[in-house]
Amino acid sequence: MRAYENEPVAILRDVQAVMVPSGQPITLKMGLAGYITQALGGSFTLYVDGNLYRLSGEQADAIGKDVVKPPQLPPNATEEDVRELAWQQMRGCYDPEIPINIVDLGLVYECSVQQSEDGSRDVAITMTLTAPGCGMGEVLVQDVQEKIAAIPTVRNVNVALTFDPPWNQSMMSEAARLQTGMNW
Repeated sequence: MRAYENEPVAILRDVQAVMVPSGQPITLKMGLAGYITQALGGSFTLYVDGNLYRLSGEQADAIGKDVVKPPQLPPNATEEDVRELAWQQMRGCYDPEIPINIVDLGLVYECSVQQSEDGSRDVAITMTLTAPGCGMGEVLVQDVQEKIAAIPTVRNVNVALTFDPPWNQSMMSEAARLQTGMNW
């Protein structure tokens, strides 16, 4: 996705969004104007009327952007193919306030894939948040669920939120630490 930072936008139709950082769902009304402050992982963080809102990539047409295309698996995909695509999908999940994906932030602890007899798959994710009281926690969990559920053959997605062990900055990838200036 190209950089849209500070690009002015108009809301072209009523659209569901989520207020940042509270996680409160809201309808942005057609005709509102604002700016894109972040466009990562297919979602957009918008600054409208003094507030921040997260708009999913599936709703991108409401601001005149391309809708995010669903992920694809190769024919005869294995559980490992699904697991790799799940990790790739989670690298497209961003906290609307931090321009680093949740994998590089170290928020995802585990991803497992189980195939059923009918060929469908169940995916289990164990993850945490940067802080237990994070208002965007439910939104991030939902984003992970939606991105994993979009993978062909995935039947069920279970995202377990844990705070054991609690997240700390040492869990970040080296690239994330460099990006945030926390490279010690």
